[in-house]
Amino acid sequence: MPWKEVPTMSLKEEFVLLAGQEGANIRQLCRRFSISPKTAYKWIARFNQQGSAGLANRARRPATSPARTSAELETLVLQEREKHPAWGGRKLHCILTSQYPNLDIPHPNTITDILRRHNCLQGPYTPPHNSHTWHRFEHPSPNDLWQMDFKGYFSTTAQGYCYPLTVLDDHSRFSVALKACPNEQRLTVQSHLIDIFRVYGLPARIAMDNGSPWGDGASPYTALTVWLLRLGVGVSHSRPYHPQTQGKDERFHRTMKAELLYNRVFANIEQCQRSFDEWRDEYNLHRPHEALGMQVPPSRYKPSGVEYPEQLSPIEYPQVGTEGVVAIRKVQGRGELYYQGKEWGVSKAFRGYYVALKQTETEGVLDVYFCHHKVGRIDVCSSSPTPDPNV
Repeated sequence: MPWKEVPTMSLKEEFVLLAGQEGANIRQLCRRFSISPKTAYKWIARFNQQGSAGLANRARRPATSPARTSAELETLVLQEREKHPAWGGRKLHCILTSQYPNLDIPHPNTITDILRRHNCLQGPYTPPHNSHTWHRFEHPSPNDLWQMDFKGYFSTTAQGYCYPLTVLDDHSRFSVALKACPNEQRLTVQSHLIDIFRVYGLPARIAMDNGSPWGDGASPYTALTVWLLRLGVGVSHSRPYHPQTQGKDERFHRTMKAELLYNRVFANIEQCQRSFDEWRDEYNLHRPHEALGMQVPPSRYKPSGVEYPEQLSPIEYPQVGTEGVVAIRKVQGRGELYYQGKEWGVSKAFRGYYVALKQTETEGVLDVYFCHHKVGRIDVCSSSPTPDPNV
């Protein structure tokens, strides 16, 4: 599993933060992170007693710190800014206060003034803070919705292009995955999703845009989204040319550009992934998030309780005449089905599969279901079905 490549310290910290969530299933987490319960409870106990320092295998900075002069405090601010070139006064204040609880850390506005005096605000682009109060919509619980997308692509010096695949939990802003991919092909994405599902479980729904491999322009369904539907994961697509409908993932991309990709050159996919892993740990475990009240995403995230099935269950529908089912039809090679002597186009993505036609409240109007998901609608007075408006 790819978790063997993650630095031990960040793996321990992520585990204990997830294990500390209300209702967390410790045994399930142990299986997913491939550790024993004995080790898990040892990590938790040390973390509860000493915080992050208790998870390290080497000596950490003492809990107490002598008083510093203004010059020393200023140096401390500049050193932290050097580690995080895109962070502003509020984030630096939050992280310094956490790291040095015994110091009188300057106010965020004072930290901003320090950065300005030392010409530190001319670095990588940081999206400006807007004083307008925006209403942020978010789903009420972790794993209600994940947002998934590719953050464009960039070239490496020795191995072609890198396509960063990002998966973000809508409720917590937890970066579920950040993967360096050599292409945008279905099998590449599906392989990464399997690894993700094995650790974090299945979400209720994943939102994505209309491009490949989760859309083909003519239909919102592809082999990848059909596989997700078979797993019981709902799929939805953003409005064409409206990336703001996946606003949190787009915001994640801007942060990633400013803090990770700005002025960087990578040799190959492997180097990209190492840098992605390091930055993802920083983003998830240490970077304060204003939308979360300056907390870190694991403070609001816990893995899904729905396990990934290693084998897909067979597709079963209620018998015709029960639960509103009026017919069960097999989708043919061009993505069509036949009902009442007419040909109805559904999607090539479903060819070879059976779908159920269910009666709606309107006479002559039938909903097309694949597994438990409505994927279209047939009006027997019309010439072609309409796609599910919720997709």
